[in-house]
Amino acid sequence: MISISEWQKIGVGTTGFGIFFILFGILLYFDSVLLAFGNLLFLTGLLLIIGLRKTFSFFFQRHKLKGTSFFLGGVVIVLLRWPLLGMLLETYGFLSLFKGFFPVVFGFLGNASDIPFLSVLFRRLQGTSSMV
Repeated sequence: MISISEWQKIGVGTTGFGIFFILFGILLYFDSVLLAFGNLLFLTGLLLIIGLRKTFSFFFQRHKLKGTSFFLGGVVIVLLRWPLLGMLLETYGFLSLFKGFFPVVFGFLGNASDIPFLSVLFRRLQGTSSMV
């Protein structure tokens, strides 16, 4: 069993609240205050969960600098009260940062729950074109 420190527990809660505020800000037609608060909570929670050094080493790897610049640039744009443009930049940066992680998630969900859509999507992401 993995032991989780108190700071990591606080980080999970902070990240959860950040995601909640981001989704709530999107539901309220891109409310800039809620989106900015959600961004700050999400990034703070991420720092608390994995630590300062690991966070910086993840975001500032040479091959991830483009995604990092779009993501953090989007956060800054949201803080400057341009929520739609900021969220578009953040979304592109997020997808660019985590593009290697999505096939793993879809493969796990496709195999664990036997959902046909996810299984087909996983096969397409892997490069095989056979359909079920």
